[in-house]
Amino acid sequence: MDKARKNEKRIDELGRIFIDDLNEIPQNMTEDETKRFWEKHAMSEDLLNATHIEDEEDLPLPRKQSTKPINLRIESDLLSRLQKVAEKKNVPYQTLLKQFVAERVYEEEKREKILY
Repeated sequence: MDKARKNEKRIDELGRIFIDDLNEIPQNMTEDETKRFWEKHAMSEDLLNATHIEDEEDLPLPRKQSTKPINLRIESDLLSRLQKVAEKKNVPYQTLLKQFVAERVYEEEKREKILY
């Protein structure tokens, strides 16, 4: 009976199948596949509790970064391309631009040996 009960899938009020084990979650899914998967599945309460970090005091506090608004002139074509990439990644284009700049500055710092 225990084996039959294990194979029986529990469903939440939205019709999603409960996941009881992290191994039930497919790996290497595309963004669309991930979205479709989580539309039909939900983590069980037991799994949520098992994966919850118990001692949050040990986690480092997030660094607060102050930002400064700037004006930047950019070609229309490049801005359009950036916006399309950002849309595909589902992030605001200004956030994506900041990520790109940060990555490139880091690479230059490594190359020039000026890392802090």
